[in-house]
Amino acid sequence: MSGVDNEKMLKDPKVKVEHKEKIKKIVKYKKYFYDYFEQETTDIYSETTILKDKAVTYLVISSPFDKIEALEECFIFAGCFPYLGFFKENSAKEFAEDQESDGLVTYVRPVYAYSTLGNFEDNILSSFFYYDDVGLAELVFHELFHTIFFAKDEVDLNENLANYFGQEMVIDFFKMDKEQQEKRKASRESSSNLSMEVVKQANLLQELYKTKAPKSKADSESILKEFLEVNFKPSVKKKCLELGIELARCFPLKRKWNNASLAAFLTYEKSMDKIHSIRDSKGLSLKDFFGYIEKEYNSYKDSSSKDSFEVWFLNK
Repeated sequence: MSGVDNEKMLKDPKVKVEHKEKIKKIVKYKKYFYDYFEQETTDIYSETTILKDKAVTYLVISSPFDKIEALEECFIFAGCFPYLGFFKENSAKEFAEDQESDGLVTYVRPVYAYSTLGNFEDNILSSFFYYDDVGLAELVFHELFHTIFFAKDEVDLNENLANYFGQEMVIDFFKMDKEQQEKRKASRESSSNLSMEVVKQANLLQELYKTKAPKSKADSESILKEFLEVNFKPSVKKKCLELGIELARCFPLKRKWNNASLAAFLTYEKSMDKIHSIRDSKGLSLKDFFGYIEKEYNSYKDSSSKDSFEVWFLNK
């Protein structure tokens, strides 16, 4: 409700010049996105909201103490999600404390952008302004993808598809040459390999929980602490060195890991390689690949399959 029309923002002398430039670019990215997919444009990003905080929302991911599993929060119409979001950081922290007191493990994560899936006219947020041009375009393309495709109760796949299309559209928009594309590909593959190491370690920890069957939160914390020091950190450090990643930039060594933060990581990182391989195997343009996904989703909804759409799609 506090949003201001973009034209007013651009004319307001109190608004920083660099912020005005960001607004102009977001409007340009939006037009490119809807034109690209030949979709009817919406009023999304027609207004700008200057936030009091750096982040717009804060997600609370909760997990049992004896397994890596994000507990779901379900809503009428929208479906289920592996987190609960709050607009105020204090509210998120209070909820996390309540969850912790109930014996759960939590992770509070700031969010700088979100999508209401085209149901409301989402505003440009001042939290967008922290991104550089390429990062901002990828962010906008990611969020706009949610407005043209969203599979109910499929948060993991929805996020991975939005990540994929955001990354690929950046290449088209900025007309990146072969060298730039190869550099991004190498960076993506390096990041993917490192992410897969984190996934591998998470799976090992999951098996450890099953084997040791901790009876209390304190027991599981001891298992986690020992695992991080003996297995996780040495393995991740070795992987970063193998990939030529400076330890100062080896992100898994910088994060605070627990069952909830690992569960959150798995939500946003899995399936990316599979999505790349499906498109490559079909030899489709990005636009045609989107059409293929839509067709598959419609077939899935018409089927009697008991699998998730993620399983249906990724195992084609």
